[in-house]
Amino acid sequence: MSRPSHRARQKPTFKLEQLPLRQLQNPYAPIQILSEQSIELIHDGSMKILERIGLQIVNDRARRLMLKHGATIDDKTGYVKMERDMVLEKIATIPPRFTLHARNPKFNSVYGGNHINFTLVASAPNCSDLDSGRRTGNYEDYCKFLKLGQTFNVIGAHSGYPVEPIDLPPHTRHLDAYRAFITLTEKPWHAYSLGNGKIEDAIEMICMARSIDQETLKKEPSIMTVVNTNSPLKVDGLMLDGLMTMAEFGQLVVVTPFTLAGAMSPVTLAGALAQQNAEALGVLAVTQMVNPGAPAMYGGFTSNVDMKSGAPAFGTPEYAKAVLAGGQLARRYNIPYRTSNVNASNCVDAQAAWESGMSLWSAVMSHGNMIKHSGGWLEGGLCASFEKLIVDMEMVQMMAETLKPIEVNQAELAFDAIEEVGAGGHFFGACHTIERYKDAFYAPIATDWRNFETWQENGSVQTAERANKLFKQILNDFEEPELDVAIREQLDEYVMRRKGEIKPDW
Repeated sequence: MSRPSHRARQKPTFKLEQLPLRQLQNPYAPIQILSEQSIELIHDGSMKILERIGLQIVNDRARRLMLKHGATIDDKTGYVKMERDMVLEKIATIPPRFTLHARNPKFNSVYGGNHINFTLVASAPNCSDLDSGRRTGNYEDYCKFLKLGQTFNVIGAHSGYPVEPIDLPPHTRHLDAYRAFITLTEKPWHAYSLGNGKIEDAIEMICMARSIDQETLKKEPSIMTVVNTNSPLKVDGLMLDGLMTMAEFGQLVVVTPFTLAGAMSPVTLAGALAQQNAEALGVLAVTQMVNPGAPAMYGGFTSNVDMKSGAPAFGTPEYAKAVLAGGQLARRYNIPYRTSNVNASNCVDAQAAWESGMSLWSAVMSHGNMIKHSGGWLEGGLCASFEKLIVDMEMVQMMAETLKPIEVNQAELAFDAIEEVGAGGHFFGACHTIERYKDAFYAPIATDWRNFETWQENGSVQTAERANKLFKQILNDFEEPELDVAIREQLDEYVMRRKGEIKPDW
């Protein structure tokens, strides 16, 4: 018989009014920013990169695997070259659609086709709020972000550590991070692809959390990792170790080149996209060499730099166009697509909003299946902001509501209401309005629609201040999701044992 939850449930004093939990789908046609001829030119350019230049594969096991499947080594550079027919044959086994399984099945999420999944900010070294300012990432704030991600229905998964818990020892940090993913959230989560050990621990712990064996896990992917190429054209050895272990166990690998036009890729978008495509497809092919049919995603992260300072820029027109083009490329190969909600602002201001707005619209209309960093990204990814998370949740919820098609039928056409009101009247008291007004429109969580005088009388509170109040209310009333005590004890024992086994590498 199941043992009771670790603590009694308490009735919360604050209730967040938000959109209901649902699997989001995009009913609209994707924007086709490039012609078929242009897509084929980019495809051909990327195949030439793989065939004539190749990739620097900094991993002996991966090189041997690639050679076994028909790749060659350039005698002069040592780069691994791949013929296009071989690449296309390998990536053809990537599932065009798959389900990522959560600890709580109600949070299972579908990737591929027109399905959309928003994830929280990931991998920031710093965090900030209005109360304590900007600070180095730490475990306490890491856990706060997980609680917020668990709370918001529009967040489908945790695609990385929201902020790096730098106060924990680096060699065992992942164990505490994974345990927090499992105890504070019920949604799918991320394991960093930094060698075999961290991935193997993640596999053990997710099996405990879901009470399944490894054979079941191989059939039901439950964790993800992101492999960023070290653009241009280099793939890190530790990441390849993690990638191969993830693929072996049938877990999700998201391959994402970090191609900033003018810095790590050509200054032209066509050249940057060709390089992005070559790096993504070359590494995706490796996942299928390990395990044909293992779930994988095509990641696009092409933006530009400020050519005056060299600083990365996000949410730019170039970024938006690259996102839309990346979606076309992913669809050309019938592979699920990952993109991001990003900005380069240093605070929660208008720039943060307009750059995120550009990012979100392009990500959604590119038919991105995973939209990373959808809550809290600031400073070009160097900071996870609590207030920005709330602002993002407003924008993401509005985007989700925009994806609901307009219903058109006789009742919705409201002929009787128009006849009832007549010329010069108003619809506030019409029967049609009374029947529908409670759920007629999107209800915001942080937006203030009051007129100027009322807003001023109530303290002239601006967006970031409202967001600050809201995130603290949510955290104050957060309740950990239920977890069987036996599972919790098993996780604690595993973490304690592994901490004694793992030795620092310094």
